[in-house]
Amino acid sequence: MASQVSLKKQQELQTTYQTYKNTLQSVAQKIGDIEQETEEHKLVLETLEPLSGDRKCFRMINGVLTERTVKEIVPILKTNSDGLKKTLDELLKQYKSKQDEMEKWKKNNVQVVQQPQ
Repeated sequence: MASQVSLKKQQELQTTYQTYKNTLQSVAQKIGDIEQETEEHKLVLETLEPLSGDRKCFRMINGVLTERTVKEIVPILKTNSDGLKKTLDELLKQYKSKQDEMEKWKKNNVQVVQQPQ
């Protein structure tokens, strides 16, 4: 009976640990995606800013190519870029807090098990 309780406790610990790892991996993936998108916005802004405001440019919105002028697009891109940076900061805070939570949980619950080599 005691071994069944111990086995069940061990399975619960493994499940919780796996949940933490999956959450951290998911947040890290989102961070990577947003970092890439932020870099793309930065590159486009660097390309458009020296151009004349009346020059035509095209923007893809949900798969639809729209024609605008540079002076219409640059403020939109800056707003989007700022929003991405705020989101990135929030995700980094979330990742750090989840990582700290996992470390605290590990100190209280996890025993190191050596795998045979």
